[in-house]
Amino acid sequence: MTTRSSAQNSTSSAWTRSRPRRPWTFRLNSREPFRSPRTGERVMLTASRLVLARKRRRMTLSSLANKSGISVRSLTAFENGHKAPAPETMETLAEALGLPLAFFAAPDVEEIELDAVSFRALSKMSALDRDSARGAGRIVVEINDWIERSFGLPEPDVPTLPHLSPEDAADRVRALWGLGEAPIPNMVHLLESHGVRVFSLAADCASVDAFSFRWKRTRPFIVLNLEKSGERGRFDAAHELGHLVLHSEHRIPHGQEAEQEAQQFASAFLMPRSGLLAQRLYSADARRILSAKLKWQVAAVALTYRLKDLGLITEWNYRTTVKQLSQMGFRRSEPGGIPRESSQLLSKVFATLRTQKIPVSRMAEEINLTVEELNLHVFGLVPTVVDGGGEMTSPAARPNLRAV
Repeated sequence: MTTRSSAQNSTSSAWTRSRPRRPWTFRLNSREPFRSPRTGERVMLTASRLVLARKRRRMTLSSLANKSGISVRSLTAFENGHKAPAPETMETLAEALGLPLAFFAAPDVEEIELDAVSFRALSKMSALDRDSARGAGRIVVEINDWIERSFGLPEPDVPTLPHLSPEDAADRVRALWGLGEAPIPNMVHLLESHGVRVFSLAADCASVDAFSFRWKRTRPFIVLNLEKSGERGRFDAAHELGHLVLHSEHRIPHGQEAEQEAQQFASAFLMPRSGLLAQRLYSADARRILSAKLKWQVAAVALTYRLKDLGLITEWNYRTTVKQLSQMGFRRSEPGGIPRESSQLLSKVFATLRTQKIPVSRMAEEINLTVEELNLHVFGLVPTVVDGGGEMTSPAARPNLRAV
């Protein structure tokens, strides 16, 4: 018999609070079919989807014109809805943008508002980087909509505490979620258990560390860069939770002050004051910090900074320890670090599809994506299998996803 920590128990129980769901149904896009020269499908262009696809691919009108051979003037007319492309032209655009024809014929899409997204150093980002990440975020919303139609998921349980200090807000969230002062076993699983939709950032958006937003001011999303270390990924997840908690109502979630507050929240959330005091890390040197970081699963330098912030080590000790850690390779990376956290919710989605003999290609088809594009946003969890031609089945009710 095993004993789980209070954090694990809280994470597990939160998965059971989802609302009753309608029966699991699988519906293809209800819009009228389109025809292409090769397949006989009728083509209809939704202008906003062409804009989304171009931005997602980090292209200007000029670069798309160069790749597709279609003039900038025609592309501008297509995106403004002033001109409809011929079927052959639509196929050329779909090929250039690497998305199915169905993507461009699906219903209108609304962009994520820039002021709703927690981009770091926004003023230093290029318009292409910013728009590509926002495009990826909008595709993530489409993926999540499909999952919510098919599965019972935990309802959002993320408080908004804009009037509290980052330290107090972190303590309040820990108390509300029943975490006590214990280390958090898995940040991604914890977030998912409280209704945060966590997805991965496509590799072609690598210039962005992570970002978060509340879609329609209600559904919280966090998108994480998988190129970071496991420790950095946990801190990024906590950082974005800080934005959702502190900056989701009347405050814009970017800018220097907002970033500093999110950093302070993440530090306090992952390394609570009471927990560090109980570990007796007064005047800790590099050796003790490297030992303690294994318990809290954070970067060595981040733990050192937290100890300084709490007054457990002096400024001189902080500078000396950081210099020693840097010489050991802990400034730019995390030698011998923890594995990158992944999504438990998405793993269960794909496991259920396999159980029901539903090919992932059908899921991608209903979201109007290629399987390759889908995989970029779901932690690379799409299994590589040969479609055996299994028929789709419809269980009596949508499965509720629970932590094990």
